Amino acid sequence: MSIISMSNLYKTYNTGKVKVEALKSIDIEIEQNQFVAIVGPSGSGKSTLMNIIGCLDTPTSGNYLLDGEKVGRFKPNRLAEIRNWKIGFVFQNFNLLPYATAYENIELPMIFNGLSYKKRKKRVMELLERVGLADRAAHKPTELSGGEMQRIAIARALANNPSILLADEPTGNLDSVAGGSIIEIFRELHRDGATIVIITHDRAIADNVPSTIKLKDGVIVDSLN
Repeated sequence: MSIISMSNLYKTYNTGKVKVEALKSIDIEIEQNQFVAIVGPSGSGKSTLMNIIGCLDTPTSGNYLLDGEKVGRFKPNRLAEIRNWKIGFVFQNFNLLPYATAYENIELPMIFNGLSYKKRKKRVMELLERVGLADRAAHKPTELSGGEMQRIAIARALANNPSILLADEPTGNLDSVAGGSIIEIFRELHRDGATIVIITHDRAIADNVPSTIKLKDGVIVDSLN
């Protein structure tokens, strides 16, 4: 069974007297442990699609099943639970708390979910090791490079062991070397069983991902598995 399933999905925004169809007739099936890149130019609907996948937004019409459940039936509390437990988010701008250490940034989602101090400490150190930054635990974002900040953001996204990792332009603010190292971390996570969806406009990044979905003007124009 697909972990993400969309059928005849539309998203329309009302901007005054004008209706903008951001997504049109979207049909997607993403299996567990699949690594997918959603590609397309600016304005193609990539971020809108990611927001719907991540339960940050809802479609105007059509069906979205997440792990076999109809997302459209969920109440806000249930959607918040899904975002906390099932989905990990990685953003282009890192979104780290500037005055918190790397350790504290990774720990925060576990605090919100009520994990004990002992379990939090063990998990944070495991994740710091996983992204190769155990020696940077006490550093704040301003003391880290862009690539290191994104590694910490990935570790934070993994804090509650989500079943899906969503990454929106995760290499957009990095040079090619740092970006390549981030993609390699995603490959390792995929090899270990993670389901990963990356939003990118960078064709070179997409070429290093096993499956791609290409969007243009809100429509899927190509899909390669």
